[in-house]
Amino acid sequence: MDNELGKILIIDDDEDVLIAAKLLLKKHAKEVIIEKNPKKIPFLMNNGTYDVILLDMNFSKDITSGKEGYYWLEQILDADPSAVVVLITAFGDVEMAVKALKEGATDFVLKPWQNEKLIATLSTAVKLKRSYAEVDKLKSAKKQLEDEISKPFKDIIGDSPSMKNVFSIIDKVAGTDANVLILGENGTGKELVARALHQRSLRKDNVFVGVDMGAITETLFESELFGHKKGAFTDAKEDRVGRFEVANGGSLFLDEIGNLSLPLQSKLLTAIQRREVTKIGSNKSMPIDIRLICATNMPLYEMVHENTFRQDLLYRINTVEVHLPPLRERQDDIILLTEHFVKVYCDKYRKDRKKVASSTMKKLQKYSWPGNIRELQHAIERAIIMGEGNTLMPDDFFFLVQKQDSVNDAAENFNLDEVEKNVILKAVNKHSGNISKAAKELGLTRASLYRRLEKHGL
Repeated sequence: MDNELGKILIIDDDEDVLIAAKLLLKKHAKEVIIEKNPKKIPFLMNNGTYDVILLDMNFSKDITSGKEGYYWLEQILDADPSAVVVLITAFGDVEMAVKALKEGATDFVLKPWQNEKLIATLSTAVKLKRSYAEVDKLKSAKKQLEDEISKPFKDIIGDSPSMKNVFSIIDKVAGTDANVLILGENGTGKELVARALHQRSLRKDNVFVGVDMGAITETLFESELFGHKKGAFTDAKEDRVGRFEVANGGSLFLDEIGNLSLPLQSKLLTAIQRREVTKIGSNKSMPIDIRLICATNMPLYEMVHENTFRQDLLYRINTVEVHLPPLRERQDDIILLTEHFVKVYCDKYRKDRKKVASSTMKKLQKYSWPGNIRELQHAIERAIIMGEGNTLMPDDFFFLVQKQDSVNDAAENFNLDEVEKNVILKAVNKHSGNISKAAKELGLTRASLYRRLEKHGL
């Protein structure tokens, strides 16, 4: 089959051997590169990738020992641990062959070679190279799938009109490859919607890869998303497969995309537009086939107006938008969610199934839930662990009692943490969960308010 050998690099100080090999192999390879000087190996390895490397064991300085061949084999494998190297020599020394194989060579051929045997050897080596790449990708995908399987609460729960509208959008969009932007406050279930889109898509049998963009530092952004080659920077001790590559053929979920700086937004936009990525330390781009799903709790349209979010990136990621309502606007769903979490945590902590008192449920429905579903989930988990009876009462949810008895009397409470928590609750409730407005009234930045919400478990 034409081009079955891919890209071949041949290194030999005998020019006749190089020409003969190139004439033979160019009919079977996509590209054949020949090099007489082994000192150019580091340059060749840094500026290209090869399906197989044919390396002479003995150069002019050292005719028979093979020491030069071992040295350059080590240099090649140090630059690319997955490189497939076939060694060639005019001397059929068995010990030399065994040592070369132990040190990382894939195979060993004698010159003068038999043409058919050389082609067969290289064909096998190329298949091995491709299997190495596939194994690396499968390992990364397997780990990702195992992480996904272990995640709880995969299903979205809700029967309110606003959630029915969300389900309708998911059904319409899931079967397409349209880019989707999910908007909603923290804790509203944006990741669950992203998973639902994937599970209902034509890519459902491939991997779903989630990335928390807010947790990636500026320096690790390209390495995390695009991958890197060994030695590309100080801590790059081995090749890394980027999230784009792992997600190839599946869905890539970029959460908290509003947290990216403008320079990182530019790099992301380039990858999305070109549908290809380049690993750090490599000059070779890799085509990427992904379904892109993004999410944020930040006001992207306001950020575009303020020049803190690129308008062209927003257009790229929001072919379709899904707006997730906050829990305070889904009071009927609070009953369904409460019953679901009670069952989950009673099973998890091996407790008899607890009931929820009607007075408790009414207070749960009236509470504003600034932390949305995530706050409800944590509150029920705590109540299941700490509650002593078979029925969950309002007292099992400390914040319900606090809201009734303490918030209005905050001035009488001199515990600074409690005062801060109460003031934050009042500001968030006053602005119906709008973090930007609450932060402005409190004289804080959005980031500072989020840290305090996290600190107080809100």
